[in-house]
Formats: sequence, structure tokens, C-alpha cells
Amino acid sequence: MTLAGRDLLGGPPPTLLPEEPGASLLANGTDPAAVAAQHPTSSAAWAALADAAYERGGVVESYAYARTGYHRGLDALRRNGWKGYGPVPWAHEPNRGFLRALYALGRAARSIAETEEADRISTFLDESDPEIRKALDPR
Repeated sequence: MTLAGRDLLGGPPPTLLPEEPGASLLANGTDPAAVAAQHPTSSAAWAALADAAYERGGVVESYAYARTGYHRGLDALRRNGWKGYGPVPWAHEPNRGFLRALYALGRAARSIAETEEADRISTFLDESDPEIRKALDPR
């Protein structure tokens, strides 16, 4: 339960990332590789690259792209007050690049039998925002 951004049960407030410069380029159809080269801190660009690689069967390549997006996103979260836990809401559009990269990392980890990592990521996703699965999981 929250009131004016404060969790009345004692949890941390949600982390809301600022707008990513690469997100608007991706939305306008710019190639994700060009966006990543121009804005290497863009989790959204790395997530898009991870998704494209996964769709064409490049699971290891997808894993590498997703891991890059995940780490860039962790850096952004920490710069914006995240302490390693707490909500990262899907509804806040600038959070979606990180969350998509995290989801892609878990998907690729599971595909290469990196089960412990996939399970940790699954927990991370659920603790960030349960709505993520509804938005990203096609099942």
C-alpha cells in the first residue's frame, strides 16, 4: 500500500528511471545496433538487440546483449537511488528498457541451462513488478 510514493508497510519507494535518450530513437525505427553504438548506456537498445538475436536463434548472443543491458540498467537504478531491492514499476515507461533486458537475460539463461541465474532473475522480476510477466511473457 502506498501514499504519495511512500510504502506504508515500510518498503522502499519505487525507483523511477529518467528517460533514456535511445528510447525515442528506437521508437522511431532506428536500428538497435546504431542506437547502442550512439547511446551505449541504453538498456532499451541492448534489450532490443537481445530480442532480435533470440528470435533468430542466437541464444548465446541474446544472453550477451541482455547481460549488457542488465548491467547498464543496474548502473542507472543505483544512480537513481535504488539500494538493491524494491519496486521498479513496469508502468513507468523509462524503466522498461532495464526490465526488458532483465527478462531477456532470464529467458536466455534458461535456454542455456543456467538455471540458478534464471531463477534469481525470475525472483527479481516478480519483486520489481508482477505486471512485467503479463506484458512480456507470451504464454
